Amino acid sequence: MMGKLDNKVACITGGTRSIGRAIAEAFLREGARVVVNGRDAAKGAASVAEMGGGDNIAFYPGDASKQATVEGLIDFTISHFGQLDICCLNSGGVLQTAPVAQMSDEEWQLEVDWNLNHVFWGMRRALQHMIPRASGRIIVTSSVEGKLGKPGIPGYVATKHAVNGLVKAAAQEVGTLGITINAILPGIIETDIVRNTGPDSAVAMGLSGYDELIGMFTAESAIKRPNRVEEVAAVAVLMASDAARNMTGCLFPVDGGTLPY
Repeated sequence: MMGKLDNKVACITGGTRSIGRAIAEAFLREGARVVVNGRDAAKGAASVAEMGGGDNIAFYPGDASKQATVEGLIDFTISHFGQLDICCLNSGGVLQTAPVAQMSDEEWQLEVDWNLNHVFWGMRRALQHMIPRASGRIIVTSSVEGKLGKPGIPGYVATKHAVNGLVKAAAQEVGTLGITINAILPGIIETDIVRNTGPDSAVAMGLSGYDELIGMFTAESAIKRPNRVEEVAAVAVLMASDAARNMTGCLFPVDGGTLPY
């Protein structure tokens, strides 16, 4: 049986765990060859082995908040598999929890580099390869907080708003070239990343702890439960496939009905 992504090559920042890993596994099932990125070389190699993609998956180590890593991932993907069809800029998250009045320049810059600059660097490099071919898909993992906003995580909220604007602007620039650029906006997902940062985020938001944080986000949704990584990955497959060739500059909520529009 043919897969939706047969003969396609994809790269994914932050692709060894959580949402990124679910996307990588979904892409592999649909016939793509995939390069995943992660900070820890040993954990990355183990994750790639667990995904069982054989020669169809490779690992590229590095911190996605660094320009050299993001651009290096794209260049490695092309040298390793010979082409780049899908660039999934997935890495990011809540890195700093502090009110605006208490956030340092260094903390702010970390958020900007990880959540926003990483997307810009990756999008620019991917487009430099895709434009001459007049073909490609760029998929960004944003957040519902790119349309809403919560206290205590201003860097995350601001950068996700900016990412959404970048997606819409860039999509207009390359819309006639067979290249689509879209963002997925997940709601709350109980990943290991959220479990690690959730307690601090809860306190920054004036909540009692992790359980109240999860309860608040799920209460705001229509489905009244956390979202799942597989639900995000399914939308990423659609965005990467030929079925979405007429969808670009879009922000797709995968949030269980959290956003009212």
